[in-house]
Amino acid sequence: MALANDMPKPAFRLGMLIYDTRYRSITIQVICLILVLVFAGWLVGNIQTNLALKGKDIDFSFLWRRAGYDIDQQLIPYNNDMTHGRAVLVGLINTMVVAVLGCFFSTVLGVILGVLRLSKNWVVSRLVVVYVEMFRNIPLLLWIYLVYVALSETRPSPRDFKPNADGVANAAMNFWGSVAVTNRGVNVPSPVLDRPLPSPGWMPINMSALAVIVVLVVSIVIHRLILRRAKAVQEATGVRPTTWWQGLCIIVLPTLALLVAMGFHLDYPVMAGFNFRGGLTISHAFIALTLALSLYYAAITAEIVRSGIQAVSRGQSEAAFALGLRPGRTTKLVILPQALRVIIPPMISQFLSLTKDTSLGIAVGYLDLRGTLGGITLNQTGRELECMLLMMSIYLIISLIISAVMNAYNSSVKLKER
Repeated sequence: MALANDMPKPAFRLGMLIYDTRYRSITIQVICLILVLVFAGWLVGNIQTNLALKGKDIDFSFLWRRAGYDIDQQLIPYNNDMTHGRAVLVGLINTMVVAVLGCFFSTVLGVILGVLRLSKNWVVSRLVVVYVEMFRNIPLLLWIYLVYVALSETRPSPRDFKPNADGVANAAMNFWGSVAVTNRGVNVPSPVLDRPLPSPGWMPINMSALAVIVVLVVSIVIHRLILRRAKAVQEATGVRPTTWWQGLCIIVLPTLALLVAMGFHLDYPVMAGFNFRGGLTISHAFIALTLALSLYYAAITAEIVRSGIQAVSRGQSEAAFALGLRPGRTTKLVILPQALRVIIPPMISQFLSLTKDTSLGIAVGYLDLRGTLGGITLNQTGRELECMLLMMSIYLIISLIISAVMNAYNSSVKLKER
């Protein structure tokens, strides 16, 4: 008697690509991909044809031509005899400086305001509500204009700091004669190294600053290892070792020793002629952009933090109080760690928006990536398409990096399934 084994598998037919659910989704995806590639090819060909009719082509060689314009704020050496590529790099660094400072200050201030928003003190909570509603309901560009005008129009000119015939000046410097706020900018002491580390000419990096950053990072990593060891000892014995002095020595002493070895000192601004000489001049455009971004996005961050805290069950705080934890420790050790799982995803969008909104600095003359590559370089070279493509690509790469870093951090704090 013959026994039936497995049923024979049906032979593959072309009709299965449409009628069989196992292949239909793949077929649709392949068709969509082909259509997108065909459209992209047509678009590129159409652009090349139109550019050829106008006597133009796609050429990025303008990046190696002389720029011919100055940039007030620069963290790497630059002058108007350098190339457009160097100017773009300076603008990119200016963009990243504002973005990093804006993300940091808005996060710190936003967390504080978000916690105070839930305060039982009626006056404190209402003041935070007024701040949040005022800043997030007025366009960011207006705040940038307001801060810039307030700094430029209300401060004295540099000549007001010069003593007259009687030896009396109309304006005085702040912080023991080290900081001068004028209508042109803020003059502050500048860090100077007598024995800086040599930097290769082909690398646009200050090796002295890089060395300080590396020492700081290594010191912070060692400090975190010490804190991890102290936590392990506390969990094993119930007694937490004192680590504050170790952290202070590890973070401060190596950096201080490196700065002393390089001959670190401060160059103070002094009045000479009709303007200040020496020191470092911070432009009002940079201050206005950074301050407006920080205050504006702090208001939005405060609402994100408030909603994240309210998403945590009330029983968590009640259990912490029952164990004897004070309200401040409860917020720090119990509430905020759980609220982070709700706070981080919308914060990713806030960081991305803040980074892209740095381009609004063009309204007050801040030469960042938008002001250099998308402004002066574009107007001088006439390479609109190349400048726009390059600027869009740079913003896209920055946004993808921010998203990847924040998503990795989000994965590290989310609940782990068993």
